[in-house]
Amino acid sequence: MVADGVLITGISGAEFGVRAFLDGYDPETGKRLWRRYTTIPAPGEKGHDTWRRTIHGSAAAARTLDYRLVRSRARSGLLGTGNAGPWDPRGRPGDNLYTASVLAISPKTGEIVWHYQLVPNEMFDLDAVWEWILADIDVDGAKCKVAMHFSRGGFLYVIDRTNGSVITAKPFEEGQLASHVDIKTGRPIETEVSQRVRAGEQIELWPGQWGGKNWAHAAFNPETGLLYANTMHNSRLIKSFRPSIRSGNAISGSKTGRRRDRRADRACRRHQPAHRPARLARADRRHPALFAVLATAGGLLFTGKETGE
Repeated sequence: MVADGVLITGISGAEFGVRAFLDGYDPETGKRLWRRYTTIPAPGEKGHDTWRRTIHGSAAAARTLDYRLVRSRARSGLLGTGNAGPWDPRGRPGDNLYTASVLAISPKTGEIVWHYQLVPNEMFDLDAVWEWILADIDVDGAKCKVAMHFSRGGFLYVIDRTNGSVITAKPFEEGQLASHVDIKTGRPIETEVSQRVRAGEQIELWPGQWGGKNWAHAAFNPETGLLYANTMHNSRLIKSFRPSIRSGNAISGSKTGRRRDRRADRACRRHQPAHRPARLARADRRHPALFAVLATAGGLLFTGKETGE
């Protein structure tokens, strides 16, 4: 992403013990202007106390640029970050900033203007790396600048993109990990299912590790006020274990598998950004609906099929 004259890029490697970072480069010369570590902050940096061990990490990936905010004093681009690692959380107590988060980054300096962490102490590969959709919508009678995100864990987040505060976080898919999101604190309220995983028990996880939605982009139509997305209904068996940790080696720390051969419901659905989701249509398929959705001013939606149409 190029913003305010700076090329910003991140890295992958969340399952390999990396210390993830964002880099800002001069696009004319290739000179690196700054580096911002997005996991395992150094001693004295904000978030350092949310990690007890410094051998895990996550990755920053998708980027969203708000040109109006970049050109204002806020000067921030939105970037999602990846999952914590290993998935077994018992060796890394604490929130583990800035995993499974959205960061507002100053393009000129790499400074984190604000952040919102969707899943503190994340343990199910619930990264937040795909798109944050920008819109100006009415919230309680006032126009609000928002960023909207279908999370892997099955919540549709609407946040104030000027400061990162949560406006609403409603479930769009069956989930067991959190009963709801506390709007005042922004934190998900874990269920007993999450506690069972932390105790080392095997569970059937809903949604599974494909998530309630995966990387394929959703769409927003400002004329209808609706979001459109291919969402997924699936589960996985999951059990955490303590992996042997060596830098550069895969350290997932989780065993997964299917309980049974069941046909998962895949859907292109519509969602009210600030209200409970409303189902538009459903199609039964044998594989994840990993297709982006395009909404047009002509009132059409475009998406894909496994057979190429």
